[in-house]
Amino acid sequence: MKARFPTASKVVWLAVLVGVFVIASTGYAAPEGTEGGSSGGGVLLLAALAAMIALGSPLFVIIGVLAALSFLLYGDDYTFSSCATLDQDSICGFETFPSKMAELSKKPVLLAIPFFVVSGAIMSAGDIANRLVAFARAMVGWLPGGLAIATVGGCVFFAAISGSSPVTVIAIGTMMYPALTKAGYKDTFSMGIVTTAGSLGILIPPSIPMLVFAIVAGAGAPIDVGELFMAGILPGAFIAGLLSLYAIFVAGRTVKERDTFSLKEVYRAFLDGFWAVSLPVLILGGIYTGLFTATEAAAVSVIYSLVVELYIHRTLTWSQIPKVLADSAVLMGTLLIIMALAFGLNDFLVDQQVPDLAVEWILGMDLTPIQFLLIVNLFLLVVGALMDSISAILVIAPLLTPIAAQLGIDPVHMGVIFIVNLEIGYLTPPIGINLFVASAAFEKPMGLVIKSVLPFIGLMFIGLGVVTYVPTLSLGAVNVFLRDKPMYEGLPEAKPGGTASKEDALAGLGDANEGLPSGDDDKPRTMVDITADTTQLVSLCFLAEDVVDDDDIKPEDRVKKWRDGFEDEDIDNPGVIDIADRAIEKAGTPEAYKQLQTEVDGVLKTGWECEALETILGGANGAAGGDANEEEPAEDEPAEETPAEEKPAEGDDADGEPKGAVDESGDPQ
Repeated sequence: MKARFPTASKVVWLAVLVGVFVIASTGYAAPEGTEGGSSGGGVLLLAALAAMIALGSPLFVIIGVLAALSFLLYGDDYTFSSCATLDQDSICGFETFPSKMAELSKKPVLLAIPFFVVSGAIMSAGDIANRLVAFARAMVGWLPGGLAIATVGGCVFFAAISGSSPVTVIAIGTMMYPALTKAGYKDTFSMGIVTTAGSLGILIPPSIPMLVFAIVAGAGAPIDVGELFMAGILPGAFIAGLLSLYAIFVAGRTVKERDTFSLKEVYRAFLDGFWAVSLPVLILGGIYTGLFTATEAAAVSVIYSLVVELYIHRTLTWSQIPKVLADSAVLMGTLLIIMALAFGLNDFLVDQQVPDLAVEWILGMDLTPIQFLLIVNLFLLVVGALMDSISAILVIAPLLTPIAAQLGIDPVHMGVIFIVNLEIGYLTPPIGINLFVASAAFEKPMGLVIKSVLPFIGLMFIGLGVVTYVPTLSLGAVNVFLRDKPMYEGLPEAKPGGTASKEDALAGLGDANEGLPSGDDDKPRTMVDITADTTQLVSLCFLAEDVVDDDDIKPEDRVKKWRDGFEDEDIDNPGVIDIADRAIEKAGTPEAYKQLQTEVDGVLKTGWECEALETILGGANGAAGGDANEEEPAEDEPAEETPAEEKPAEGDDADGEPKGAVDESGDPQ
């Protein structure tokens, strides 16, 4: 009977879940005021959540089911009946999910994720962990706590290469945990430092969670992945420094043995680990020097890792590569499913204007940036304990990032705060994945593993506080090297009398009310409006790049082709079209692109540039019948011949311009 009970229990909970969908599809539990008339949708959602938890459903299933139920209960035209017909006029709302999957394929940064996953898997399968630890130990092993510091350094470098915190705990931990205990460190300290240092992998670039954050949080104004990568370096080094200082303190009381410093050993270890240490340098150096983009850097990392492990380290053979690729495909498939379903849930939240409600609620509290960031940290700590990092970013980042923008908080800084909070989530039950990995790898009870990380979680809290309230730590290097600004970056100051009203805050996003009308002068623009408008503005450049790259389009036809492509790219906002048309009127002159850049930059509030549009509009190349390299006629040379109906006649003015001619700005003279 005991053996049958779990199966019977799962059958009951599965029946509950099916019943929830049936009730939702009939509209019986729809919220009041919607078609169906009844209430109780929230109860059904909770019942479905309880059923899925009892069934042990994976997180992507929970997200997908909750999204589908939300559309059924709260959305318009989302019913099973509309999906069970071939009527072309019938709207099947569940097309949201495949459409979101299709949208994912249009995001260039997304392609970087599978490449980094594959390169990390290749390097992890080789001998890189031993080489990194040997190099770190040769460098700092002579210091008090040197072996523990070497463990932290090895975790930092390996996590940066593999991009996976759990893999780092296994690869470095299984090697260093026995070495630490043998050297005299306490069992709990040894386990805690390996488990904690392994979580730094998502903060040290290249980082997959950072790539995901750039995708989902950059819907309004794109977030530069290179800036996000650079912003994580100093915070990661700072937290690693805190762990190292604690290691020195502990070692000073319990461990007396140290390695002997040898310059020859450092040189030998450096040669052995050179190719491993060089990968982050190659990737980040290539991105910041402009040699390649983040996506191209990810592809380079795959080729680099293959060459190193197959022909230099010779720790892998071609026969092992298919298994490595298969494991990577499973991991990447999991990520894509979570991302696609989370995008569907985000679509529902946007459809129901949940971001608007969140903005209104936060702004109504008259919070200062300091207070807001404190609440965000507390909230993310709870979220990190209940969700994995990727899912948390996909669901929460689109809600919090727009609010932070209204308070003047840099989105790159916000991204680093997100990542540090989720690092702590790796160490907190009930979802803390590093806890489960450490418990299995070291064959220790979960309670002992949790006890071992408690002092280190305290250090992580200190690091989180510094990263949150000292923006210079994250943005200093970004400002100096990528933005040409002073290094110091302070927290935005609270406005006198509290924060702005919701209407002022929303309108303040790029002063968009002037250039991008909402269609209703009495109604403030919502976050949905702003997101749609800014997305269309960014699409202007993407469309221009397609036109310039098309060799079949003649230079003199580029402006027309660009303008004709608006409909295909869903660029239909009157304000966006007006901005483009004003630039088209001046096509063939330097002022055309400058005007467009100024207007778009005024809306997006970023250093917006588009080389393709500068090519199309910036010279005569973009004008019909012109040549990109053709110089304007000198004052003493005759002007270009005008159409027949506008040819100069006798009695023209002294400059040779006919009466009523149109000057280069497009205005009658």
